Amino acid sequence: MLPKLVLSTALALCQLVPAAQAQSAAMNQGQMDRLDRDRNGAIDRSEYQAFMTMAFASLDKNKDGSLRSDEVAQALTAQQFAATDKNGDGRVSQTEFLNRVMADFQAADRSGDGNLE
Repeated sequence: MLPKLVLSTALALCQLVPAAQAQSAAMNQGQMDRLDRDRNGAIDRSEYQAFMTMAFASLDKNKDGSLRSDEVAQALTAQQFAATDKNGDGRVSQTEFLNRVMADFQAADRSGDGNLE
């Protein structure tokens, strides 16, 4: 099972379910298929990072290279935003965002094979 941040972020950024519902949702096959670009039945680290990089760009409405809480209110809770904003400047850089979601990806990869299934 994916950790809640990875799951809620992926689902909300896919705009498949609101963030509040994603908190307790399990990833269904259609959602897996959307992230599984090579169609091998698993989401590998590079697929997930590419998706999250595109998601960051999509969320960055003013294209300033960082996310503000109002830009991500539909995708991240205030707690998730604060936990991702490591330097506490009120903005989430792409590096902070990717560091967080990729750390969560690694935690979700229980087998250590670089894939989520």
